[in-house]
Amino acid sequence: MSLATTLATARRVLRQLGHDPRTVALLLLVPVMLLVLLYYVFDSDRGSFDRIGSSLLGIFPMVTMFLVTSIATLRERTSGTLERLMTMPLGKGDLIAGYALAFGAFAALQAGAATGVALWFLDLDIAGSPWLLLFVALLNAILGTALGLFVSAFAASEFQAVQFMPAMIFPQILLCGLFAPRDAMQPVLEYVSNVLPMSYAVDGMTEVLRNSQVTGDFWRDVAVVSGIALGVLALGAATLRRRTA
Repeated sequence: MSLATTLATARRVLRQLGHDPRTVALLLLVPVMLLVLLYYVFDSDRGSFDRIGSSLLGIFPMVTMFLVTSIATLRERTSGTLERLMTMPLGKGDLIAGYALAFGAFAALQAGAATGVALWFLDLDIAGSPWLLLFVALLNAILGTALGLFVSAFAASEFQAVQFMPAMIFPQILLCGLFAPRDAMQPVLEYVSNVLPMSYAVDGMTEVLRNSQVTGDFWRDVAVVSGIALGVLALGAATLRRRTA
């Protein structure tokens, strides 16, 4: 895998995204606006805002990056851009790394904006380091990017890409522990939640919320989210194949 080729691919994707202000607005403003709305929903219950707000800092980046990445990559596939790139001396690893790097840069901006607003404007009260909160949010955004890259191979239209959200994202939101503790669920649902990456994303945020020191459970959660993201990126690379008419 060539670093120069990877960076060139990332720059091309960033230029395309930069020409679409709606995408930039979706990435940067929507999570912040939803956090502000949540702040006023729990105006008289700051404890609930701290608990749910910290969890949503992990969920929002994954959801928005999944949506934007799946649609943007699908456009590249259906327009023939990916197929033309595959005719060049460009490896699959270079392509997937370039896409991941480009979307990861936007993910960093989004995670930074949402985390900064939550901590310094909405007074989110956490026991741990804000940098750890940002770190987990960024990992979750990268995981959403990886899932979006993978799902784009199985959608024939942008509408179908959006339809993958109820199948891949919504069950994770319901089972991640946001609404009820995972160990209080029905045993079958608890077992399912134990294999879903969003569960570990929320657990990682909760560890930062409650503990002033880095715990072993925190590193476990980080390792699981990182491992799943790398695995899904590898699967996404496997779907990059020529599809001629």
